[in-house]
Amino acid sequence: MSTALPQTAADALDPQFSPLDQLLRIMARLRAPDGCPWDREQSHATLRASVIEEAYEVAAAISAGDDANLREELGDLLLQVVFHAQMSRERGGWDFDAVATGIVEKLVRRHPHVFGSENAADSAEVLTRWEQIKREEKGVKHESLLDGISEGLPGLLRAEKIQKRAAKIGFDWSELPPVIAKIREELAEVEAVLADPEKVEDEIGDLLFSVVNLARKLKVDGEVALQKATDKFSSRFRKVEAIAGERNLSLEKMSLAELDMIWDEVKREGK
Repeated sequence: MSTALPQTAADALDPQFSPLDQLLRIMARLRAPDGCPWDREQSHATLRASVIEEAYEVAAAISAGDDANLREELGDLLLQVVFHAQMSRERGGWDFDAVATGIVEKLVRRHPHVFGSENAADSAEVLTRWEQIKREEKGVKHESLLDGISEGLPGLLRAEKIQKRAAKIGFDWSELPPVIAKIREELAEVEAVLADPEKVEDEIGDLLFSVVNLARKLKVDGEVALQKATDKFSSRFRKVEAIAGERNLSLEKMSLAELDMIWDEVKREGK
C-alpha cells in the first residue's frame, strides 16, 4: 500500500485507504510545502476559535434534531482534531494515533465497572468514581470542591457546573421561591447602579448567575434555552424586515413605536 501523499483527487480518495486514513493523508498533503497556503499558515492558536465554533455547530445540529447535518458537523469537528494532530506531528510531537491511544486508555481506566472487577449501581456512582479516578491520575489533591472545572468553558456552562458542585454538599436552595426571589433581588441591584458603569457589569453578572441557577433548578439547559430565544428573536426580526420591505417602509426611519406595531403583528401571526 502506497504511503506517498496524494497528488490528485483520485489519490486522495483511493479506496485502499480507510476514510480516516484518507483524511489523515489529505491533511498531511494540505500542510506539505507545496500544499495549501492557508492550511500551512495555521497554528494551534489560530485554530482555537474554529474548534469552539465547530463544537457549537455540532450542538446546534443536535438541538435541531437534524441528523444529516449532525453527521456533517461531526466531520468538521473531527477535521479540527486531525489538523491539530498533524501540526504536532510536523514538529516531532504527538500524532493522531497518540490522541486516539490516549482516549482509549482513559476510557478503560475510568470504567473499572465495565473493564474491571468494580461495580456501579447507577450513573451517579459512575460519575463520582470517574472524578475520583481523574484526580488520582493527575496526582493532584484538590483543595476545593470546585477544582477541575475549566475556566475556558462558556459562561453559562461554567456557572451551571459550579452551582452543581456546590449543591453536592447542600449549598443550594431546595425550593424555587428563594431562587426566584434572588433574581428579583439581583435585578433591583442592577437598577440601583445604572448610573455607575463600573458597577453595572458586576451586577449584571450576578443577575445572569441567578438566572442560570433557576434554569438548573428547573432542569432547563440554559445554553439551549438562550439559543432558542435568540433564534426566535432572529426569526421574528427577519419577518419585521420583510413586512417593512413589502410596505416600502425604511426600518432606519421608523420610530420604535412603529417597529413595535409590526413586531406585535408578527407575534400574533406566530401564535
